[in-house]
Amino acid sequence: MPIARPSRSSDREPAPERAAADVRADEVQDLGPAARPAPSKQSLRGLDWFIFFLADVQTGFGPFIAVYLTTQKWTQAQIGLVLSIGGIVGLIGQMPGGAIIDAAKSERRVAGLAIATIGCCALAYAVWPIFPVVAGAAILHAAASCVLGPAIAAISLGLVGPRGMAERLGRNARFASLGNGVAAAVMGTCGYLLSSRAVFLVTFILAFPTLIALSRIRESEIDIARAHGRADQEDKEVARLSSLLGLLRQRALLVFALGVFLLQLANAAMLPLMAGVVTTKSSEWAPMLIAFCIVVPQAIVALSSPSVGAVAQQWGRRPLLMLGFAALTIRGALFAIVHDPYLLVAVQIFDGVTAAVFAVMIPLTVADVAFGSGHFNLAQGIVGTASGIGGSLSTVVAGFASDRYGSVTAFMGLSGVALTGLILIALLMPETGQRARRA
Repeated sequence: MPIARPSRSSDREPAPERAAADVRADEVQDLGPAARPAPSKQSLRGLDWFIFFLADVQTGFGPFIAVYLTTQKWTQAQIGLVLSIGGIVGLIGQMPGGAIIDAAKSERRVAGLAIATIGCCALAYAVWPIFPVVAGAAILHAAASCVLGPAIAAISLGLVGPRGMAERLGRNARFASLGNGVAAAVMGTCGYLLSSRAVFLVTFILAFPTLIALSRIRESEIDIARAHGRADQEDKEVARLSSLLGLLRQRALLVFALGVFLLQLANAAMLPLMAGVVTTKSSEWAPMLIAFCIVVPQAIVALSSPSVGAVAQQWGRRPLLMLGFAALTIRGALFAIVHDPYLLVAVQIFDGVTAAVFAVMIPLTVADVAFGSGHFNLAQGIVGTASGIGGSLSTVVAGFASDRYGSVTAFMGLSGVALTGLILIALLMPETGQRARRA
C-alpha cells in the first residue's frame, strides 16, 4: 500500500476545496478493496450529458423513419423491410457488441466511433433517401447501437465500481429519460414546422455535443479491468467465474435472462395494443392520449430512477425485480377491464414503475452476476438478446390473440406472462446484491 507524502503547510488546501472527487480511480484502487472509487465531477457530469445527448440522437430514429420515408414515396413494404433489417441486426448483434466492449482497450473510443457512425447514418437518411443507402444506414445504426448500451454500463462500472453502480445506474436512467423527452419534443416541433427531413439533420448535429460530452470523461479514471467486470483473482468466489464457461453456468444469469425474456414478452405489445383500443373508442383524441401514455412513464422514470438505485442498495435486487413484474401484471389486468380512454392514461403509471425499476435493475443485476468473470459486457449481450427475442415475439403473439380472441383476452394473456415472470423471480432468482457490497 503506498504511503501518502506528508503535506507541507505551503501546499495544503482548504478541506472543502480538496479534490476528493478528483482522485484518480487507479489511485483509489491502491488503497485496498474497501476503498470506493472517487471519479472527478468532470467525468461524472460528462457521463450525465453523454447519456442525455445520446438519448437525443437515438430518438431521431424509430417512428420518425417511417414518417420520413412515407413522405419520400416509399411503400409500406419497403419501409417494413428496412425496419426489419435494422431489427434483425440489432438482435443478433447484442452478444458480439458486448464481446467487443469486453475486448476493447478504451470503451470511450468505441463509444465515440459508434456515435460518429450514427451521426453519419442520420445524414445519409436526410441526403440520400434511396433504398441501398437507407438499408446500409439502418444496418450500421443497429450495429453501432449494439455497442453503445454495453459501453455506457462499462464506463459507469469503470468509474464508480460495483459499490457505486446502483446509484450511478439510477442517474443514468434519469438523464436518458430526460433526453428522450426533450428530443421527442424538439424533433416533433422541427418535423412539424420545417419538414420530416429536418429531424435527421438535427440528429446529425446533436452527434457533436454528444461527442463533446464523451470527451469530458477522463480516460484515466475508467478502470479497464473493473469496466470488464474483472476482480481480484485472490478472491476465490469470483476467481472461479474468470472463464466464459463459468459465467454461462451461473444459474442467476440464466434465470435472469429468462426473466427479462418474459418481461419483454409481456410488455412490448401492451402500449401498441392499447393504442389500437383507444383509437377505436376515441379517434379524435387518440394522438393526444397516446402522447400522454408515453410521457407519463418517462416522467416517472426521470423522477424515481435515482431512488430505485438507492433502494436497491438497501433492500437488495429481488424485491425490486418482483415489484417491477407486479406492476406489469397489474397494468395488463387493468388494460383488460378499464374501458374509459382517459383512465387508461392513469394506468400508465404502472408502466412508469416497471420502466424505472428495470432501467436500473437490468444492468445492475448483470453487473452483480458477471462480476469477477471479465465478461460483464458479454453478459449484457446475453440478456439483451433474450430481451430482443421477447420483444419481437410479443407484438406477433399479442396481435394474433387480439385478432382471434379479442383485446381483453390478449391483455389478460400478457398479464399472465408478467405473473409468470414474478413467480420465476420469487422462486428461482437468488439475491445478487451481496457480491457488489463485498467488491
